[in-house]
Amino acid sequence: MEGILYPNTRRDPAIIDEYHGQKIADPYAWLEDPDAPETKQFVNDQNKITEPYLEKCEFKEKFRKRMTELWDYPKYGCPFKRGDMYYYFYNSGLQNQSVLYCKATLDGEAQVFLDPNALSEEGNISMRGYAFSEDGKLFAYGLSESGSDWVTIYFKTTGFDGKDLPDVLKQVKFTSMDWTHDHKGIFYNRYPKTSDKSDGTETDLNLNQKLYYHVLGTEQEEDVLCCEFPDNPKWMTGAEVSDCGRYVIITIRQGCDPVNKLYFCDMETLKEGIKGPLPYVKIVDNFDAEYEYITNEESLFTFKTNLNCPNYKLINIDFNKFEMENWSTLIPEDSKDVLEWATCVKNDVLVLCYLHDVKNVLYLNRLSDGSRIRELPLDIGSIVGFSGKKKQTEIFYQFTSFLTPGIIYHCDLSRDDSLPKVFYETVVEGFDASLYETVQVFFDSKDGTKIPMFIVHMKGITLDGSHPVYLYGYGGFNISITPSFSVSRLIFISHLSGILAVPNLRGGGEYGERWHKGGMLANKQNVFDDFQCAAEYLISKGYTKPERLAINGASNGGLLVGACVNQRPDLYKCAVAQVGVMDMLKFHKFTIGHAWVTDFGSSSEKEQFEWLIKYSPLHNIKIPDSGVQYPSVLLMTADHDDRVVPLHSLKYIAQLQHVLGKYEKQTNPLLILVDTKAGHGAGKPTSKRIDDVANMFAFIAKNMNITKWLEKSVNA
Repeated sequence: MEGILYPNTRRDPAIIDEYHGQKIADPYAWLEDPDAPETKQFVNDQNKITEPYLEKCEFKEKFRKRMTELWDYPKYGCPFKRGDMYYYFYNSGLQNQSVLYCKATLDGEAQVFLDPNALSEEGNISMRGYAFSEDGKLFAYGLSESGSDWVTIYFKTTGFDGKDLPDVLKQVKFTSMDWTHDHKGIFYNRYPKTSDKSDGTETDLNLNQKLYYHVLGTEQEEDVLCCEFPDNPKWMTGAEVSDCGRYVIITIRQGCDPVNKLYFCDMETLKEGIKGPLPYVKIVDNFDAEYEYITNEESLFTFKTNLNCPNYKLINIDFNKFEMENWSTLIPEDSKDVLEWATCVKNDVLVLCYLHDVKNVLYLNRLSDGSRIRELPLDIGSIVGFSGKKKQTEIFYQFTSFLTPGIIYHCDLSRDDSLPKVFYETVVEGFDASLYETVQVFFDSKDGTKIPMFIVHMKGITLDGSHPVYLYGYGGFNISITPSFSVSRLIFISHLSGILAVPNLRGGGEYGERWHKGGMLANKQNVFDDFQCAAEYLISKGYTKPERLAINGASNGGLLVGACVNQRPDLYKCAVAQVGVMDMLKFHKFTIGHAWVTDFGSSSEKEQFEWLIKYSPLHNIKIPDSGVQYPSVLLMTADHDDRVVPLHSLKYIAQLQHVLGKYEKQTNPLLILVDTKAGHGAGKPTSKRIDDVANMFAFIAKNMNITKWLEKSVNA
């Protein structure tokens, strides 16, 4: 095992939990306390092994250097108009955080409006959510530190002479943020303070979220409590002001499932203004389907829903007669394509974004009757940005793919025959897309279900099983994994003669709610089967072989990696699990973990416990049969991750090293890297992102025994 001596981690045999009559040992439960000196020592001991190991990986500096070179290209976000000004996010290349700029006209001179990089030397303060007032003169924005989900909301005036305002809102997490149209204040969400700290290192459950209204110029203590549900502490409440400004639409969720209650309040009935709990009207008071507000014409509201239509449709509800028998369908469900999102522009035009075999399609339809106007031309790939509002005629949308860094299109709909024009096309110096190719294949999973997978590689490769493959997966929470551009993956392909493979596993949203349900709760094993069958397909078709196959996933994808390593250790050479959910019996007891019960189930229910114990990564580590060893494992987590708290990875690596650390056939390393001043991933500084991928791909290269770095530019 290359001389690796793992820490002698204390096991506490006295900690035994009972689940429905079954006793389960939890000898590393003490690692659940992030502030305990013993936990901190454990983290230090692990990093003292992993950091020198990674530094000795032959290609780490080469990868870091090449990544830094290629990542240093301008990155633009879609421009959007608020009031009389245009705004857009921009990163010159290696800035840790993108900067928000403003300009008076599209071709005018730009000026910095808000630069998060100026707020910390380490670049670890990021913008997390923002909202402009209806007249575009006021700006509310959230700031997160070290990647935590906690944000603090600040305010400023807009335009070239924007000035900071004194208002500050704290204890904010998973918040909505919307101004009333009188520009007096915003709706937002906050949690009660339950511990001495709220910095992302705590593990306290996030319960009793409340909806507040903050009047600009007042203290937070004076904010008006608009909605709370003390009998249902896990509910989360969102508020959105209607396009007309008269109504506030209230949505209530109890987890991550695409379902919500739907309430509304007519603010014209509030003669004294917003002074107390909102007298809301209940339209839907159950969790049977999802309802997402799109727009309204006076009392006639349009919602996107999956009610009896797993691929989604648009419906109309008149708030003056909102009983379900009065609802009508505006845009019917498509038999195959999934309606991902819709928005209204130019007063009567709906922009509809569908997912067709994991590739986006854009249409324009009429709001008045739902009829199709035309399709917007689009290549094979993903829409990753859009801007446009009901009272505006111009739209911007941003396209990307595995081989397209980004193209922003601009279309002025004031003329019905206007065509989108390229507003900005991203160019990565030294990258020639014509040397690569992307194919989409469909393979059979264990139960015969056809699973799509994208495969990206250099043109003209020989399928002789010799290529290293980077197999990435997620498979959960109705999230679709669509084509995206990644410099690090292209370096793996070009400099290590590698192949990228991205299967669209069940549990995601690629084919609507049926696909999601096919990989959740009792069907979660389907996700792991899909991933394992993807690996077997790549091997059978000559792309690779087990000793050249690396797997990676993050968060729910980290769970995927952990479960698949336990179930099929023979199938992979390397496994990198980032911020993974590893303890499936206790995940719901920390921070926002209770919201995942809708996808995973809960060990508190006997039937669901039986599902979870069968695949929980922490509880299924064992010495493999027939002398097989585990793949080389690298876990990556961070001390400020308050989404999937680090204890998952800490307990998993402790158990992994305990079971296999002294197993004579286990020569592959079993390591963990715990980052500091970083969180689940959102807002991570560019410098840390580069470090992460350099560590990951250097680890993969070393453990696949790749000794040849192709010393050529990407387009050579």
